[in-house]
Amino acid sequence: MSKQRDVFIVDGKRTPFLKAKGKPGPFLASDLAVAAARPLLLQNEFDLAKLDEVIVGCVMPTADEANIARVIALRLGIPQNVPAWTVQRNCASGMQALDCAYQNIKNGKADLILAGGTEAMSRAPVLFNDLMVNWLSVFMGARTLGKKVAAFAQLRPAHLTPIIALVRGLSDPIVGLSMGQTTEEIAYRFGISREQMDEFSVTSHQRLAAATDNGHLHEIEAIYDNAGAYFDFDDGIRRDSSMPNLAKLKPYFDRKYGLVTPGNSAQITDGAAMLLVASEKAVTKHNLPVLAKFTDSQWAGLNPSQMGLGPVHAMAPIMKRNKLSIADIDSWEINEAFAGQVLGCIEAWKDKDFCKKELGIKDALGEIPHEHLNVDGGGVSLGHPVGASGARIVLHLANTLKRNKTQRGIASLCIGGGQGGAMMIESV
Repeated sequence: MSKQRDVFIVDGKRTPFLKAKGKPGPFLASDLAVAAARPLLLQNEFDLAKLDEVIVGCVMPTADEANIARVIALRLGIPQNVPAWTVQRNCASGMQALDCAYQNIKNGKADLILAGGTEAMSRAPVLFNDLMVNWLSVFMGARTLGKKVAAFAQLRPAHLTPIIALVRGLSDPIVGLSMGQTTEEIAYRFGISREQMDEFSVTSHQRLAAATDNGHLHEIEAIYDNAGAYFDFDDGIRRDSSMPNLAKLKPYFDRKYGLVTPGNSAQITDGAAMLLVASEKAVTKHNLPVLAKFTDSQWAGLNPSQMGLGPVHAMAPIMKRNKLSIADIDSWEINEAFAGQVLGCIEAWKDKDFCKKELGIKDALGEIPHEHLNVDGGGVSLGHPVGASGARIVLHLANTLKRNKTQRGIASLCIGGGQGGAMMIESV
């Protein structure tokens, strides 16, 4: 067996994350990925034919974006002989794309890969229901005017009830719970209060505001629409976010007893993040910079009703395998699907009984310091375009380590359906 090789993050770019405003946004998912990748490729000069493959995570491409990675690659001018493929692991699709690149380079199957994730959640499909599809089949199959009239007479209002793909996609068909309801389960389990969730949310917005003002989000590339309007910052930020303002919001997922509101949940958002991943051989050959090095990754499964705890299940094996304590990790990125979900992850690692029964660890792992977690905000403030978030948090973690001149970080997400994913990276 060949020796496993070091794998490096060369560089990365992302678009601003743009909050959905009740109608299709100005960009397709492929537009967003192209807008992130083009300056990345221009900034790192090499023959695009030297790319081994393009891997992109996306959950809900439009009908015109089948195998969206290939669409993106060709729009970028990447030669036709460079293969491209799309991955889908719900909220961690962008991280899955990076992990595929990491594994293929580590095992010697590739040297240089463009990988990342994209999502235009505002353009999630609105579908016909089965009644309508069956009616259309009959109507389109009618060969005479009389038969068409007879078929038309069978059309009923129920046929016109749409299927909202975004709503279905944010619900688990196995346990019959929405993602927000699974957070309610976690909050109840660990005694997390509404006030704690809202306080976490306010901090997320404050940190994003500070990061924006202090120039810490230099991975963002401005994007222009067809009308000439440009977008250059995450527009979900609420600078006036406060405990009194959030307290006015009513629970959304459990309207009678719940704690989870739109204000302490991730926003519905459009965005993309793309990274260049390379072997040492490719870095040397093409004179590429190095931002960070991948050192480990892990995927985990758990009860779908507890899906928000996926990060603790995925991060724990990395910690154990590398003989690390919480103090050994300089920076953490846990995707903020919900404030209560991230708080649940923190509480779970502090719980000795949980760690023993569910993680197979003799003692509690300890508490992740808030000052080292999501230091520039997260999904609650900047949004969670599901296909892109996994790539974004890895890219931002790498930039955070570089900015703070620290060594090691872990990025992790919970995943709808009851999974968790995590990647560990180090400064070089």
